[in-house]
Amino acid sequence: MLTHPTIEKLHALHLTAMATAFEQQRSSSQHAALSFDDRLGLLVDTEWTAREARKLAQRLRYAKLRYPASLEDVDFSTPRGLNREVVLSLGTGGWIRDHHHLLITGPTGIGKSWLASAFVQSACRHGFTATYVRAPRLLHDLAVSRGDGSYGRLLAKLAKLDLLAIDDWLLAPLTDAERRDLLEVLEDRSERTSTLIASQLPPTAWHAAIGEPSVADAICDRLIHHAHRLTLKGPTMRDPDTRRGGKAKG
Repeated sequence: MLTHPTIEKLHALHLTAMATAFEQQRSSSQHAALSFDDRLGLLVDTEWTAREARKLAQRLRYAKLRYPASLEDVDFSTPRGLNREVVLSLGTGGWIRDHHHLLITGPTGIGKSWLASAFVQSACRHGFTATYVRAPRLLHDLAVSRGDGSYGRLLAKLAKLDLLAIDDWLLAPLTDAERRDLLEVLEDRSERTSTLIASQLPPTAWHAAIGEPSVADAICDRLIHHAHRLTLKGPTMRDPDTRRGGKAKG
């Protein structure tokens, strides 16, 4: 059998991982004892695994994580109201499949941004499209897009995400245009996708912080219903004394 043309055709079909595995099989006495079905299965598994790894890498690049965080590295030893069972249950991604939301609140430095990054990373690992963005940057991008004519395209891109994580939620007072931009983003995603909010303010304070009552009603209604909540408390995790003897993560 002429193997070189076969390898070239595999590369031409973009089956690079399969081509490499095929060459490795040919030079391995261990694989020579396997049946045709077993060898073909190994080749297909290799190609599938390589493609899944590339897809995951692409999703993680698009996610733009603030921290290289993982739920497996969450620090449960420092008392701040985090329940291991709840976090790991959320880590299965069921809430994203059900189009629920996740609200992470607590004082500054408690690890909200790290946890948000960890949940986005977990979503990517489960095959969901997800991205992390700070609210000020999101509002800036929306304002710029309105000026350059790409507003509709940006809204459509945000609407397609399985998970949109917005950090530093309501960190500063909103203008009327910003309130309406947020409502547009959340309306497009309502009951179709999931949103993660990380904020220093508890949900009970959001209505007043948003401002205009009718818009605040609409925004809160779309976020708070069908939402899981993680309420963090305690001293800042940025203080070395707080983390002494434990992990400096999450």
